[in-house]
Amino acid sequence: MGMIDVTDYTVKQIIFCKWVDPAKAPGSPRTGWLSPLRHWIDGIEVQDANLAHRICRLIPSQCPFARQIKLFGRTILTIPPLCELNPIYNELVGLRFRAMCYLADQCGEDVSSYC
Repeated sequence: MGMIDVTDYTVKQIIFCKWVDPAKAPGSPRTGWLSPLRHWIDGIEVQDANLAHRICRLIPSQCPFARQIKLFGRTILTIPPLCELNPIYNELVGLRFRAMCYLADQCGEDVSSYC
């Protein structure tokens, strides 16, 4: 068998569908005016069941802004989840995850009600 030319079937250009923030790139330090808040949230240690329950209740598991608006059973408008526009979204999700892990691992509680 000979070589097959597949150049007609390959992508000629690479198109980025999402901007990459150099401050959020892996291995780079986060800079900016929100950096102290991000570090403070990341530094919160969950060592109390009451605090863990409070965190899990306050931080939603899914974006509360995502909606589908329907008229006569047909979707006429879809509002995408906007939570990732929040500059401290990742830190809040990480804090919620740490709280759920504390409840499940240290306290032995069922956290399925928070999922």
